[in-house]
Formats: sequence, structure tokens, C-alpha cells
Amino acid sequence: MGFTGRAFLMESDQLLIPNFKAALSVEADVNGRFLCSIQVFLGDFKVWNSGHYSKFYPSKRCVLELTEGGDLQLKGSTRSRRRIGWRSGTSGQGVEQRLQLLSTGNLVLMDAMNRIRWQSFEFPTNVILWGQRFNYSTRLTSFPGTNSTMFYSFEIQNNKIALYLNSGRLKYSYWEFRPSHSRNIVSAQLGSTGLKLFDGNHRKIGQISSRSSAPLRFLALRDNTGNLGLYHYSPHKSKFAASFTAINETCDLPLACGSYGICTFSNTCTCIQFSKKTYPVEPNCNVGFHSEFCGSREPVEMVEIMGVSSILKGDPQMFNVSKEECLSLCIGDCTCVALLYSNNGIAGGDWQQCFHYGLVRGLKQIGKEGVNLGLSYFVKVPKGIGGATGKKSSVVKKWLLIMGGVVDGLVILLVLGGFGYYFFVVRKRRLRNDNTIT
Repeated sequence: MGFTGRAFLMESDQLLIPNFKAALSVEADVNGRFLCSIQVFLGDFKVWNSGHYSKFYPSKRCVLELTEGGDLQLKGSTRSRRRIGWRSGTSGQGVEQRLQLLSTGNLVLMDAMNRIRWQSFEFPTNVILWGQRFNYSTRLTSFPGTNSTMFYSFEIQNNKIALYLNSGRLKYSYWEFRPSHSRNIVSAQLGSTGLKLFDGNHRKIGQISSRSSAPLRFLALRDNTGNLGLYHYSPHKSKFAASFTAINETCDLPLACGSYGICTFSNTCTCIQFSKKTYPVEPNCNVGFHSEFCGSREPVEMVEIMGVSSILKGDPQMFNVSKEECLSLCIGDCTCVALLYSNNGIAGGDWQQCFHYGLVRGLKQIGKEGVNLGLSYFVKVPKGIGGATGKKSSVVKKWLLIMGGVVDGLVILLVLGGFGYYFFVVRKRRLRNDNTIT
């Protein structure tokens, strides 16, 4: 458990520190298996991994081989057979013994004419290095956990670049950047001062700029949070530091709290369910809720969660529909488990935007500003859990709104109480002791 073994194969020849290194890596996972992959590091930070999308678990030994045909392969070797776990797919392309790590961090296979036949830059994982190009046909991905069915992605989408939370066929954005005049983005490239955006004629149309004078080394989509950052190297601290982060508030991260959890003003998680518990870390909030309604004949209803919105945004399925229609359509769709309704959209009034969700994630407490914008968030529950009558349901809504304020109020009271105890009790005792000694 926790074992990691690396055989460093080569390193880049450059004056800039830290430099790049390529390694054959073997790591133990939580199930006692061993994961084998080729990895590229910038200093101690992993910037590329052959097993990012498809993991290879050899039963015995792990062997890296460049075949006579010019195919780079990872193999699991036993006495009886060899199983190929990863390959470059360059057999028959004239690749000889020419595996190189360039000064840019690009791991390449070259033919006899010094032409690149395969390169790691064409298969990005969750990192873009300085000078690396990124276009609309590729995306960066990262995974919040080894057993998670969800993943984050960073993509170019027509006139914007955006961060997405993906779960099966579901896809919701939680951050985006658009160049001026809604111009279409075709590619992006990381430079020393920021991420540059280009159109189809390779004209620069926008940039996400670094907030540091130090040259950037890489862009990363972090595994645990899904946050996007630009990073430079700090020689004084001997580590990488963020020059820019897309999201600066905990509650604006898509998985800040668990399923059916709400991120409050104090950055703690509380549950939608009818419990007075609050949690500093991810709670199990989906107890008592159905996440799957398809195939069930149990009657359902929609319950409004007052003072709450979702940071997740999908394409609005419906424009200019009433709240009643939005609710009715979600009840009739077994894949819809929640909805966000806005009555202050494009034209104002009561006929605006209706967002349906296939998961209950990314919830955060909102103040009067959000309420004034006309945002209403509803979750689907078995009929009766939100109150058998309209009157009881109304009480539930108010309780949920009050609970959000109670949590933050308790934090403030505890802090003020601590100061009061210090000044009126501890300080008085110290003065009394000082007088006694004197």
C-alpha cells in the first residue's frame, strides 16, 4: 500500500530549473494491484502519464520495449506470455532507437530523418506545458477519485473555453471565459505570460493572463478540486506556485460538498435532508433521497430549497416557459432530479429560463442578491417527504432557509464568545494573580 517505484530513463538538457525527466513508474493502488505507466515530470510534478485514461495492471513484471518495428510498448511479462498494456502505435513508420525527451517536456519518437512520428503533446492529460498547443478537438481531463464515475474537463467550445463536470452522458459547466465580441476560438497555447487564444487564422483574440512576473511553466486541471491554474516556479520556495486560478471561492467548486449537500457562507457543508447536522467535510446527504427515478412507480413531487442555487450550468432546455411548466416537465422526466428556474432572464417577467439536472451537485447558499435575481432551485423527492400539504411544505422551505443562517450565526457567536471569555475571565484572573505576586 502506497508503494511507488520509478526508474528514470532520461532527462531534458536545459538551463532552466527544474528540468524534465521521463520515468517508468510502478505504483500500488488501494486494491493491492500495481499500476505501470510511462510518466514525465517537471521537477517533482507529474505533467504526463501514459495511464491517464487507460490504466495497465501487469500481473508480474512491467517491461518497456521499443520493438524492431518501431513500436514503443508497455508489457506485462510472465513465464508463459506477454500482455501489451500500452503502445505508441508507430510500428512500420521508420522509428529506430530514437525515444527522446525534448527541452519543452515533449516525449517523442523520431524516425531516421529526425521527423516526429509520435509525441506526448498530441495526447494531453490534465496539463499543458509552456509552448504546447491545444485545440477544439482535444480536452484536458482530471478525476476526483480513483473510484469516481465523474470527471472534470477543460475544453474549447466555439466562443468560449470552459470547465465541465461530467457524469456519464451528463455534462455541466462551472466556469467559462469568453473573448470579446463572441469570436470563435480554434486553438490555445500557453506562453510565458498567459494562455493565449487564437482564431482559425491563428490571430490572437484573447488571453488569460498570469498575475506574476515569473514565466509560466504549465497549466493544470487539478484532480481533487477541478480548479484550473497557471503555475510558475518559485526558486526561493523551491516549488511551483499559482499565478492564476480560475475559481477562488470554495463554494464555487463543483464538488465542494457531496450529493444533496449545500456549501454555506462559512464554507461548511449542510444537508438538504431534514437533519440539523452540519459537516466541515463532505457529508452523506443523499440518505432518504432517490437518485434514480426511472423504473419507479412511486409518486414524486418537487420541493423548493429556499436561498440555494447551483453553480452548474447546462444549456437551457427551455426558454420562455412558466415555472409551473418547468416543474411539470421535470416531474414527467424520470432522468430529471432537480431544476433551476430563473424569471429574470433575457426579457424579464415570468417567462424565462428552465434548467433541468440529472444530478444534485454544486449547491451553494445565496444571499438576497441571488433571490432578487429570481433564482429558484427545486429537488425531486418521493411524494410526502416535503410535506403532505402545501402548508407543511412551506414550513420545510422556511426551515431550510433558516438553517443556512443558523450555521453561520453559530460560527460568529462562538468566535465572539471566545473573545468575551478571554477578556472577562482569563484576563481578570491574570490581573488578580499579578496583584497577588506583587
